[in-house]
Amino acid sequence: EIFRQHKINLPPAVEFAQVQTDGHDFHYRNKMEYALYFDHAGQKIHLAFRARGSHQKIVAKSSSLERPEIFQRAQQIVDTLNAQHEEARKYQSLLLRANQNGEVSGGLIENHQPRPKFKLLEDNILGQTYSYSPNGFFQINLPVYELALQEIKQHIATEKVLDLYAGVGTIGLSVARDCKLTLVEYDKPAFLEMERNCQGTGTHPVLAKSEEALKYIAPDQTVIVDPPRAGCQPELLEKLLAVRPEAVIYLSCNPATQARDLKILEPVYEIAKIVPFNFFPRTPHLENLVILNRRANINRPSVGPESGEKNAA
Repeated sequence: EIFRQHKINLPPAVEFAQVQTDGHDFHYRNKMEYALYFDHAGQKIHLAFRARGSHQKIVAKSSSLERPEIFQRAQQIVDTLNAQHEEARKYQSLLLRANQNGEVSGGLIENHQPRPKFKLLEDNILGQTYSYSPNGFFQINLPVYELALQEIKQHIATEKVLDLYAGVGTIGLSVARDCKLTLVEYDKPAFLEMERNCQGTGTHPVLAKSEEALKYIAPDQTVIVDPPRAGCQPELLEKLLAVRPEAVIYLSCNPATQARDLKILEPVYEIAKIVPFNFFPRTPHLENLVILNRRANINRPSVGPESGEKNAA
């Protein structure tokens, strides 16, 4: 329906896959940030969630969203606070994250204080080990994320790969580790974790906004984009249209802005495949993967050092 609203012309042979899932609708989240609610009658702190669109707190006596190890640790922390007669208003939230082995890291975040540095976690994704901070960005549902990575890997057909909005590097390093890989990330903590994950791989990590790293886009590349919900910035889309890389792989957490961007890319790129992934079961959100190939009647521009510098400017 979103694609129809944006008047995107799908080729007759395009494959529109069913929504992909691992079949687990509960206990799939590996990260939770709880509010703390103080019950004045009972003089106790309780775990809580914030109601959508308000500051109201809803007490959570149980939860089927997160891994059980997370809720168990959260309850232990609250029990300790109550034993010490702490006040809930001292804390902004309780942030906890668990890896696939059930190891939990994170803790309390105090109001008006810098976020503490929590112990790093490690997870194995498609046979590769990645480290990340509970504070930073990392996929919430790793089993379904691996399904998406396996699909992406099938469409890497060039020796050179550029991974934009790379985070800690899990997409590019999982699907194109053996290629000439460049990863671009702007957030400094995520970039530092990406640098660690890149050690010994021969890849090229770049600290920059993806919209300001346009000089790394080349015609003989596959470009991977996984932008925030706002989608890709106009300058990035213009650069893709000008340089015309062989393929663009677009993973989106917001199919509406993705469709907007695909309409802009339509003169140069043809949609080859569309695969939605249910990263967030029992919610209105999903991730959508679109494989774009340069149209057969579109020539690859010859970009040498001089023209590359011109385009980068």
